[in-house]
Amino acid sequence: MHLQPIKTLAILLCAALFCNVSAHTKTDDLPEVDLHAPYVATPYPVVEAMLTLARVGPSDLLIDMGCGDGRIAIQAAKRYGAHAIGVDINPQRVAEAKENAKRAGVEHLVRFEERNVYDTDVSRATVVAMYLLQNMQIKLRPALQSQLSPGARIVSHTFDMGDWKPTRTKSVGGDHVFLWELPGK
Repeated sequence: MHLQPIKTLAILLCAALFCNVSAHTKTDDLPEVDLHAPYVATPYPVVEAMLTLARVGPSDLLIDMGCGDGRIAIQAAKRYGAHAIGVDINPQRVAEAKENAKRAGVEHLVRFEERNVYDTDVSRATVVAMYLLQNMQIKLRPALQSQLSPGARIVSHTFDMGDWKPTRTKSVGGDHVFLWELPGK
């Protein structure tokens, strides 16, 4: 039995039941309660779609918000030569990501940090990758907008960012990938 559609459905149900955020919610309308995204690994075909849609290359610094086992950051380094930083609040996931980077031979290109995504400085990033619940992504918009430079790319798996219209979208085996590019470059 293929479990990925079931996991994606579970995340969507969680977002619908607990977050109750419409596609047009403004950041200041969000509830004060801060939910953490459940850990569900991004399938490798979706990882590849995210990295190609964002045009990740060797001159990029990718920051993966809620990096889980590190697969997006590791693949950005291994396949595209990018530098990457993965951020996750769960110490077990950070330890797993570090071990996975070592196993992949890219620990010189990637770094993993145990921290809350809301406390993360993304100002040096050229690409920000996310697989967070929609309300979390919407809450991150002000920081992304104020810290990222013109031309930076934001790529997300499954969830959009409300009334921010994506530059491009892609469907991969029933999963959706969204790309936003900050204007000006």
